[in-house]
Amino acid sequence: MLPNAQRQIVELDTVPDKPARFVFVLLKDFTLLSFAAALDCLRLANRMSNRQLYEWRLIGEGGETATCSTGTVFKLDGDLDDIHRDDTVILCGGADVQKATTKRLVSWLRREARKGGTLGGLCTAAYCLAEAGLLDGKRATIHWENQDSFSEEFEEVTLTRAVFTIDGKRMTTAGGTSSIDLFLQIIANDHGEELASAVADQQIYSSIRTDQDTQRLSVPTRIGVRHPKLSQVIQMMEQNIEEPISPAVLAQDVGMSTRQLERLFRRYLNRSPKRYYMELRLQKARNLLMQTDMSVINVALACGFASPSHFSKCYRAHYQTTPYRERGTHASPQRLSL
Repeated sequence: MLPNAQRQIVELDTVPDKPARFVFVLLKDFTLLSFAAALDCLRLANRMSNRQLYEWRLIGEGGETATCSTGTVFKLDGDLDDIHRDDTVILCGGADVQKATTKRLVSWLRREARKGGTLGGLCTAAYCLAEAGLLDGKRATIHWENQDSFSEEFEEVTLTRAVFTIDGKRMTTAGGTSSIDLFLQIIANDHGEELASAVADQQIYSSIRTDQDTQRLSVPTRIGVRHPKLSQVIQMMEQNIEEPISPAVLAQDVGMSTRQLERLFRRYLNRSPKRYYMELRLQKARNLLMQTDMSVINVALACGFASPSHFSKCYRAHYQTTPYRERGTHASPQRLSL
């Protein structure tokens, strides 16, 4: 903004005795956008209220520096030390979050959770909280790319597709700009909607989402086709990967004949319903192979294949490699023995 630009100061009904403090834990290869979006909300809340409502610290293992996924290095304020009970801990995750979830981090999280404070995870950091057992019996979200593997690994967590969730003293986001939505909600809860709206205006953020909004684009937007029955069938396919539904049943459920459904897929997607369904199942299988330590046979079963041999044959035809070789090339870190 220009040096002489005028801004409207939001008057608060009540002023806190001291700033609320957020402790950002920067994991290895954390996603810069998720972290920066959250931090900037706090900065702008201070600016628009003309008061020090929030303060923050950056910490991480080693206490020296943390590198984000773009390669930018951040100087840390400290190591994984004891923090104040009133602090809000925000884990910032990104690529290879399993590798970043070390024994020391998990032990630290459990110790801090016993103090009764609020803990949150941005992007993939819900994995860290779940690994520590801090999301058991709670609602949570994680980036859509990690949803399949997360739901297989942490059955005791109620996984949603929301852009963010707040369940008691646990908060999670799907990554990217969803940090803005979560922190605008925090600001609104703390100091009112007027201040949250002023922060959003400063960010040129006009479509504020709630925890009722889903993170992925709608099916018509993703496939570039606006045909209600086609979208309905694809949604049914995506929701029934482990137990695939036959094209005849899919067609019947949307009031079409099997032949009409075939023509619809050929016209808009240049493939048969059976082929499209197979690609969805194989895509999920690849995610599970790359992100979890599930055995190949369990991956096959989770994606609707009755036998490992059939799964391997279909996988090779689509990806030009076998599931076993894929697992070897992209070996995910072993589960922590805690």
